[in-house]
Amino acid sequence: MSFLRRMFGGGADEAEGTARAPLDSAEAAAEEAEHERALLREEAVRLSDELLARQMRYADRSWTPPAQGASRRAGDTQHPDNTEPDE
Repeated sequence: MSFLRRMFGGGADEAEGTARAPLDSAEAAAEEAEHERALLREEAVRLSDELLARQMRYADRSWTPPAQGASRRAGDTQHPDNTEPDE
């Protein structure tokens, strides 16, 4: 697994023996806010596609096939919808 860290750049700090300094709460909050802004920008770019926007706009009107079958099964004698007399 260490080759993956080195390939993606995560193993440089560990190989040299230097650890990343822990973030204080203000730095962590700023980093979190920047990450959230980046996600919102990516989402806005993704939703700018006209076809995707139209699909989302009309998703509640889409046709879904009717459910097949029923909750009662053959030989089910304890189901409350069972109206057949027990033998």
